[in-house]
Amino acid sequence: MERTPIHRLREFIGQKVTVQGWLQTLRDQKKMQFLIIRDRTGLVQVAFWKANDPALAERISTLGTESAVTITGTVIDNEIVKLNGLEIQLESLEIVNAAEAPVPFEPFGDSLPSIDFRLDWRYLDLRRAENLLLFTVQTTVEQAMREYWLQHDFMEIHSPKIMGTPSESGAELFEVAYFERKAYLAQSPQFYKQMAMAAGFERVFEIGPVFRADPSFTSRHMTEFTGVDMEMSWIDSHEDVMAFTERWIQYVYQVVKDKHGDEIREKLGVEIKVPTVPFPRISMHDAYVVLKQVGYALPPEKKGDLDPGGERAMADYVKKTYDHDFFFLIDWPITVRPFYHMRHADRPDLTKSFDLIAGGLEIATGAQREHRPDILLQQAFEKGLHQEPIQFYLDFFRYGCPSHGGFGLGLSRFMMVMLGINNIRETVYIFRGPTRLNP
Repeated sequence: MERTPIHRLREFIGQKVTVQGWLQTLRDQKKMQFLIIRDRTGLVQVAFWKANDPALAERISTLGTESAVTITGTVIDNEIVKLNGLEIQLESLEIVNAAEAPVPFEPFGDSLPSIDFRLDWRYLDLRRAENLLLFTVQTTVEQAMREYWLQHDFMEIHSPKIMGTPSESGAELFEVAYFERKAYLAQSPQFYKQMAMAAGFERVFEIGPVFRADPSFTSRHMTEFTGVDMEMSWIDSHEDVMAFTERWIQYVYQVVKDKHGDEIREKLGVEIKVPTVPFPRISMHDAYVVLKQVGYALPPEKKGDLDPGGERAMADYVKKTYDHDFFFLIDWPITVRPFYHMRHADRPDLTKSFDLIAGGLEIATGAQREHRPDILLQQAFEKGLHQEPIQFYLDFFRYGCPSHGGFGLGLSRFMMVMLGINNIRETVYIFRGPTRLNP
């Protein structure tokens, strides 16, 4: 018999169905057994009278929770059942895979163990309804991102993740053996996005893995994450990139709200609020003024930058002043930006760049890029770089390249902000950090 998803059972009242899923709860009473079966779509109560088949009743009584089973029975309307007002009267049960007892932790208990312990048993942790919802929403997020890009004439690219030279800087690199030479795992697709601009693609996007050898153990860092990148040609300034970015984010939020808003509110207690555009723009200079006014002191080593506390303080200011959860922090000093960011003609100490802060968390970095090869080379020298390692990159701009810019966004940080999750380890399918290579 064809399998029926649990969320569709009401369509089959009075009919025999087959349901496949996990045994979440077993109530073994004197005369009856009640099984709560779970699949990806929901829960259903299954009732069985022991006298109907004592042998089957004995098999059921030995089942451990989280066993994978196939059950067949008749769907009936039952208002007493709190789950969904229906139940299945069991006729047959097949044990697909019996779970060992006890399970390492109870995924559906009143309290959960630490995130690090749950990561050891990630596949069990992912069975929770909250996690199923998170990755369902993430699927919608990526689909909506692509939809908006495609509606605006973007092409998708897939750049290499094994590189002969660093894609950002000499820091935070994973070095790998590549036959008789050294190679590096890509820190970003930045150089190859720009190559696409030189190739005349005009508008490109990529969603793919990014690697950073960052020994951080914070709630917002990973050594491998999914990067969301975009680059577009023929722009006048970084303002064009920001204007596109905010409309793109607004579209994604609206799609998620329309499709999952009620379920997110019910299961996560989060109200999806579609952001209005434009997002506030605040220069780094003005941010320093604000932080001084509110009494936040930045660490000395963060000169020209913000630390996480500064980002949160600015987010509080933006929320109070503009009633907005997003803002662009713009016009960063050249001292803290890479050599390929374009500089303001009237303020050569500042770059045409931005960070996007959402809910007090930096989720994206973008800029207008420098496309003039002579200036690009000079800026590289000013950063202490040598020409030879980046010559392949400089060659992209030798034979005509339009003005262009783009951004890189962290998908997991985006999900943290959207769904109100405090730890990035909760938002990634399998986490990679300095001390974690398993599962």
